[in-house]
Amino acid sequence: MKITVVGAGYVGLVTGACLAELGNQVLCVDNNPEKITLLNAAGIPIFEPGLKEMVARNRAEGRIHFTTEMAQAVDHGDVIFIAVGTPSQEDGSADLQHVLAVAGQIGRHLKNFKVVVNKSTVPVGTAYRVHDAIHKELEKRGIQDNLFEVISNPEFLKEGAAIDDFMRPDRIVIGLDSGENYGVAHQKIEQLYASFNRHHARTLWMDVRSAELTKYAANAMLATRISFMNEIANLSDLLGADVDCVRRGIGADQRIGHGFLYAGTGYGGSCFPKDTRALIQTALDYGSQMKVVSAVEQVNDAQKNVLLHRTLQYFGNDLTGLKFAIWGLAFKPNTDDMREAPSRVIIKNLLLRGAHVNAFDPVASHEASQALSLDLHDHPEALSRLQIVESAMQATEQAHALLIVTEWKTFHHPDFAALKTHMQRPLILDGRNIYDPQLLENMGFAYQGIGRRNGLALHMLDEESSDQNMRLETVA
Repeated sequence: MKITVVGAGYVGLVTGACLAELGNQVLCVDNNPEKITLLNAAGIPIFEPGLKEMVARNRAEGRIHFTTEMAQAVDHGDVIFIAVGTPSQEDGSADLQHVLAVAGQIGRHLKNFKVVVNKSTVPVGTAYRVHDAIHKELEKRGIQDNLFEVISNPEFLKEGAAIDDFMRPDRIVIGLDSGENYGVAHQKIEQLYASFNRHHARTLWMDVRSAELTKYAANAMLATRISFMNEIANLSDLLGADVDCVRRGIGADQRIGHGFLYAGTGYGGSCFPKDTRALIQTALDYGSQMKVVSAVEQVNDAQKNVLLHRTLQYFGNDLTGLKFAIWGLAFKPNTDDMREAPSRVIIKNLLLRGAHVNAFDPVASHEASQALSLDLHDHPEALSRLQIVESAMQATEQAHALLIVTEWKTFHHPDFAALKTHMQRPLILDGRNIYDPQLLENMGFAYQGIGRRNGLALHMLDEESSDQNMRLETVA
């Protein structure tokens, strides 16, 4: 089948590459000429395990191509995927300007029947707005024939595991309303996804509005589990309990399961923060409130400050002259995505309190440098005390503490003896609970995880108990 993907970003590029891998003829179009030049030169604009190799393989075999020419792209595909960004606006709602602009371009170039697929994450009702935008352009051209059908096909891709998620999906959600072109649209999408339904049916057919809401509901549920466990972890610190034991205890319940029950420094990235805010705003637009989802967002915002809070408990509010090592900058492993990354909040606050920060990430150094330069644009002196270094051990040189922010596998088994000699103080604040507290204490480290019962945690617990009114003041 001939497929067009509009948008060569994260979702568009993964979608295009995976559909090409299945034997389809894919044309990806993007309005960024630098990105298209890079892709045509065998480069890739994002980091996602296995994606570079998949794109290269399908380019070599002639199944995927890249262009900036929208007319060519619309003409090419029997199915046209819209996979452009929907960033948050100031009120938290999704900005649909890019989606609707693409819809208008499709309408200007449409010549024969196409199935237009909303792959971007969009609020309920967007498919109808896309339909109207295309129809408006056809009317301008004097075309009355119903040359298209708009469906919703939300993506459920985890950064760092996107190819596996696409090629081995839990489910494929298709929103298609009944109408004149229902039969032909249903047939084309069924044909497109036939490979995934050979052994058992993975496709869930529903109306368009339900499909659009399913995407937001799924991300809100996963975000809720994360924030819930972070609250349990914070309570574990106060009670002297171990959140890892609690996690295993509740995860063994088949009604709950183990997924997304890991305490940490809060979620980030391009999906959970944006989608929870959009869902909250959607409810407000219809005169309702998402009380649980609003609380999830509030908990997450606070959780990004937990490592900073503990650093200030140990060293005081003035960090002038102190040096801190940060391991992990991307919001999660196996990606270079710095959007809403907890590391940005932590590093900014450390620097603005006078600290020196040496940070390391296996993949996201360039993206982190750009993001932190933007965050500290008005504080050049603070930014000058940040170094993004080339190795994890280099980051710990003469550090007063090591903060673990992202759980890259390369951090799981460091040379602890060497680490101890590098640091001024053997203090590890583990924001991802990747180490065993007792093992670290036996090696002479002061160690605190998130909700993990250990000596340092109990020491801090005693300090907190003596001052229940202490509050962390973070820099805006």
